[in-house]
Parts: sequence; structure tokens; C-alpha cells
Amino acid sequence: MSARSPRIAVFTKNRSNPAYEGARLGADRAAAAFGAQTVHYVPTVPDDIAQQITLVDAMLATPPEGVVFVPVHATQVNGAIEAMVRAGLPITNPIGRMTAGDPVTFVGSDDEALACGVARYLLRHINARGRVLMVEGIAGSATSAPRTRGFIAALAEHPEVTLAARITGDYQYNVARARVGDWLDGQGDNAPLLDAVLAANDVMALGAIDALHERGWQLPVIGINALPEAISAVRAGRLLATVDFDAMKMAHLATEALLRHLRGERVPRQIVLPVQIVDRSNFAAWDCPLSERACLRWDDVVCDSVSDPVSHAPGDPHHS
Repeated sequence: MSARSPRIAVFTKNRSNPAYEGARLGADRAAAAFGAQTVHYVPTVPDDIAQQITLVDAMLATPPEGVVFVPVHATQVNGAIEAMVRAGLPITNPIGRMTAGDPVTFVGSDDEALACGVARYLLRHINARGRVLMVEGIAGSATSAPRTRGFIAALAEHPEVTLAARITGDYQYNVARARVGDWLDGQGDNAPLLDAVLAANDVMALGAIDALHERGWQLPVIGINALPEAISAVRAGRLLATVDFDAMKMAHLATEALLRHLRGERVPRQIVLPVQIVDRSNFAAWDCPLSERACLRWDDVVCDSVSDPVSHAPGDPHHS
């Protein structure tokens, strides 16, 4: 590692989704523990492909020692990734998998399995019958397609459940709220026949809840991320459940993996984190701001980096 304080470039997708606020916080915490500095590169337009490519070009003008990279699209920023590889920069990749380059470490969870698990939870809640609305993430996102596959796999297990519609909420609260509202308004007298909502992240779930509430309806809704705002909604009975897909922990571990690699240590090629379904039976362990949540200990995770992707048992998110 360089004698000077190493500089790490951290690329996240937007400033509108609190999950990425958590990711930046996790990267900053890991860097501080190693005496490193982070420089954050975030598109001003959420998930904008052209802006992320431009930000990579700007970063390459004064290259750091390494990069923590979350792609805004599964394939369309591959040219920028390849440019970083040509520049000789080591890259670690949290949250959503890159499809180019050869990252030192990927840190994430099994998106398809966790989505299937929380969808099954919702379907049990509605006795495996009724009409379900699916709110998907942004097209091309590395996490969106596997979460959709997980939702569909769970729905396929229950022939008495009908998929009422698939709506793209772009992983954004305002988009999901508006599009769910427009869909509901377009159903006329059939709208109350909807029985539940599957949302591929928490902010879209909260947008769907507010769209329903504005029209006088309250339905069971699930999300993914276990953001503080979602935990508050679980506590209040507005959100049925969420999943502890923790971007802060993932970015923290990816940054630590990069810094350990830079100082010559061997690190795992992949760290797949266990996640839990969070509902009113166990939400208290997550009921705190991101700034008060602890990150995972490296030695604990690296000793058991691949675990059963979804469980539903009370547990401590700070040390699980």
C-alpha cells in the first residue's frame, strides 16, 4: 500500500435512495478504520448511465489507489469498468454484480432467493389466494431482474394467486407512488379487488403504501432493504415486512476487502451475506438510524461468507 493515506473512489447509484446513503456511510467507516480517504462519485440524476460513465472518466484523470463500484446498469457501464481495469485499478463490487472486469471481491446477497422468500411470506399472509401487484426496480439494474425472478417463482407456487400487473417503479419513492397511483386509478371499480403488493425495495414499497392510502385503501405490502423508514412503517403496521438487504454492511466489507488487498492480504472472491425477513415480531433489533447501526466484523464474515440466503427468526442485525 502507498505510504501516503490511500484514496478510494466510491461509486454509488444515486442520492435519492437511503440505501446508498448507507453504502457511502459504510465505505467511509471502513476507510477511516484503515486510515484511508474516500472520494464519492454519485450521479446527480438517479441511476443515470451517461453520468456514471462521465464520473469514471473524471476519476481516471487523477486515479486513486482503488475503486468500490456499484454499477447503475448491469451492462451499459461495462466500457467504463473496462477503462478502470486498463488503468490497473483494483475494484471491489458491492450490492449489484458487475458483468465486466474481474473484481477483487463481490459483496452482496442472493437477490432471487431473498425476493422469493419474502414473497412467500406475503403469500402465506393472504392465504395463498388473491390478486397481487408487483412493483419492479429500474430496468437493467443488477438487482432488479433476479428479484423479479424470485417474486415470479413464489407466485408460480400458488395457482390461486393472480399477478394483477407488473409496474416499474425505478427503485424510487416518487416514481413508484405515481405509477402505482396511476394504475389504481385506471382500474376503476376493480381496484379494491387488489389484495397485496410486492415491491422490490423499501422506498417503492413506501411509495405504493402512500398511493394506496391516498385512495383510502390499506393492503399488505412488502419491501426489501430494512431501511429505517421501512422499519418505522413495520412498527406502525403500515408495511407487512421487509428484508435485511443491508447496503451499508456490503459497502463496508467491500471497502475493507479493497484496503486489505492493497496491503497485500488475500481476500475472498465473493462474500454472500445472510439476510433476514423483518416483521413486527423482530423489528426492534433494526429500529435505529443507519448512523447507529454497527457494521459486520471481517473475521466473523470471512469465516462463513456463504450462508442460507433467507431466514425468518428473531436475530441481532448488528452481529448476525
